[in-house]
Amino acid sequence: MVPKLSAYLERIGLAAAPPPSAEGLEALLFAHRQAIPFENLDIPLGRPIAIDSESVFAKLVTDRRGGYCFEQNRLLADMLELLDLPSRALLARVRLGATAGEHPARSHMLLLLEIEGTPWIADAGFGGSYVPALPLADGALAETADGARHRLRRIGERGSLGGEWLLERAGRHETTDGRAHAHEEWQPQYSFDLGEVAPADLLKANHWTSTAPATRFTTFCIVTRVLPDGFAGMMDRSLRISADQEVAREIPDARAYVETLREIFGLELPQEAVERWPIFAS
Repeated sequence: MVPKLSAYLERIGLAAAPPPSAEGLEALLFAHRQAIPFENLDIPLGRPIAIDSESVFAKLVTDRRGGYCFEQNRLLADMLELLDLPSRALLARVRLGATAGEHPARSHMLLLLEIEGTPWIADAGFGGSYVPALPLADGALAETADGARHRLRRIGERGSLGGEWLLERAGRHETTDGRAHAHEEWQPQYSFDLGEVAPADLLKANHWTSTAPATRFTTFCIVTRVLPDGFAGMMDRSLRISADQEVAREIPDARAYVETLREIFGLELPQEAVERWPIFAS
């Protein structure tokens, strides 16, 4: 086995490589999202977000950090390639939390691949909730361990502002990052089309996402992690865990924040750096 693939499988807790099938893809995604947190903490740390393959592997696998969509799905794409499942990037507009009629920037990356002649989407980098593997088909449905249902709908033409495809979720608000409405009806997550995406498009989208002022990722400190039957999320100092028990609490100080990162999310950050963040300014 290629050493990088072996190290990745160890990182996500799989003893062997899954088969290049729909079931194997879902097993890989679920293991990845449980092991590698979604997080943007390099931004408040003042570090640039690099999305080349070597930098992403070093950060998420070797250094056992997390990352956001451009990092998570770069790693996933590279590992899928080693599993004989080549993919290509797509760019999406996140609709979760957006107002009706709003067209956010294409600031989310996901993957399109083919399994036994059928196109599928795969996304290890959506921080709002767990997204399962789904066949690219109008009305495609999947249910996840947290009880949520997920649906793909074809809603428009390629290149339209509203998007060609829409991912929706219906499930408990508690197993999301908090942006979902309290009801359990279908809610939009993101829209996308199948237009080709160049590496330069990803670099530009990543740069905007990580540096544009007053946006979600430059305003908040965000960490989420998928649990076997639930979800854990922390935005700034607010922690919420939904699993066999519901937990909601405020993190009092930088020391407790660093401990929470370690115990709940499996992340190690230096306390002296965290103490300088505005969320802990006295």
